[in-house]
Amino acid sequence: MNEEARTFPSRPFLGVSIAVIRDGRVLLAARANPPMRGVWTLPGGLVEPGEALAEAALRELREEVGVEAAVVGPSLTPTEIILRAPDGRVRHHYVVHPHAALWRGGEAMPGPEALGVRWAEPEEVLALETTPGLFETLREAFARVAAAEVAA
Repeated sequence: MNEEARTFPSRPFLGVSIAVIRDGRVLLAARANPPMRGVWTLPGGLVEPGEALAEAALRELREEVGVEAAVVGPSLTPTEIILRAPDGRVRHHYVVHPHAALWRGGEAMPGPEALGVRWAEPEEVLALETTPGLFETLREAFARVAAAEVAA
């Protein structure tokens, strides 16, 4: 779906993202498309009809950066992104269900939806321009992965 079809929507779009953790770092991608082009975020995208949230997150991860991962538990706290035009109309509205995951393979390479990729420690993320709510999502993802590692 192109950017124009997502602008001034009649309903919110359902999206997913995935916080892939490897050796204490999280995989970030710089957005190649508007809105928020060049801003660092988690790999992700829209859910397709008939697709479970975790399946969509893993598919988007493969498509966007070429990495394989294993999802840890159910989705994290959703993030709602609402961007308004100067006249107050809703220009973009996304409800994103993030997931925590452990890296399983592949070396991250930017695909057509990513300008760049990087593995970052949580503290590094504070100095980056990021999508709304990213640091809180990362805090929750790192806690989920740590709890899963203790339980294993």
